[in-house]
Amino acid sequence: MRYDRLGFPIPPEFDGAAPAEPPRIPRPAAGSGRGKRLVVIGLLAAVIGPGLLAPAALPVVREFVVGWSVRRAFQSEARGQSAAAIADVGRALAWSDDPQLTVDLLCWRALLRMDARDAAGAGADAGRAIDLAPASARPRRLRALVNVVLERPDDAVSDAEAAVELSAAGDPEALNHRAYVRALVGRDLPGALADVEAALAGETEPTAELLDTRGYVLHLLGRHQEAIDQLNLAIASASRRRHEAIERARAGDRLGAARELRALDRDLAVMHHHRGLACRAVGLDGQAEQDFAIADHKGYDPSRGVM
Repeated sequence: MRYDRLGFPIPPEFDGAAPAEPPRIPRPAAGSGRGKRLVVIGLLAAVIGPGLLAPAALPVVREFVVGWSVRRAFQSEARGQSAAAIADVGRALAWSDDPQLTVDLLCWRALLRMDARDAAGAGADAGRAIDLAPASARPRRLRALVNVVLERPDDAVSDAEAAVELSAAGDPEALNHRAYVRALVGRDLPGALADVEAALAGETEPTAELLDTRGYVLHLLGRHQEAIDQLNLAIASASRRRHEAIERARAGDRLGAARELRALDRDLAVMHHHRGLACRAVGLDGQAEQDFAIADHKGYDPSRGVM
């Protein structure tokens, strides 16, 4: 799945009700198949901690507790229970001895903390991930969004620029992210447009996220009708992806589809808000109010990073 710039948990609803970028943690398989004995061992291990276990048993128990905790976190996240998911990811972090997995878990918990309006905690997790993986662009992109929420525009732009430098040359995701951060804090809008144009140049089928960024930047530059045209395309693309996710849910992948639907609904919330701004700027007040209402319904909320 492509990482989006919001990447927040997804609720279980499939009727349209309603986060940079869910972490690359593989979805655990349902059921351990190890029987009740390992379940009891895992539960006891989660309580007594790794320091008191026999060395020979520690690797097996560690793997079980991490997998069990990640599975619970996915389930809690899909139900919109951010506090429970934060606790589950925290348990997995306490038992993880894999550096890359630890970075992934920290990024995941940062997103969950953003959803719970704990931007300071999210920033701390992103900072730890950066310390552990200084050459990784993903924690930098995440911290840039945290800094936007914390109203630290210089730090936000600095992290977005560092993420571009750490990414492959011309990486569309990194360029789109920097363009969007610049737009959010109102810095170097011509540079933001150049970034998103460069990102679009490498795409045969532009994503909804790229189209949305281009539309939003065009609106900020006063090119409102062009912005509306781009945002119409973005909303149509995201809506098609949402329909596909609903079909997957009906086919049985309810957990995965639920998480994707939450991310798509938040993306759509942002896109409708952007189109509302552009429509209002050209005097289409009725359409603007409709877009703002849809955005609110789907969870538009800058305090949670949905912006």
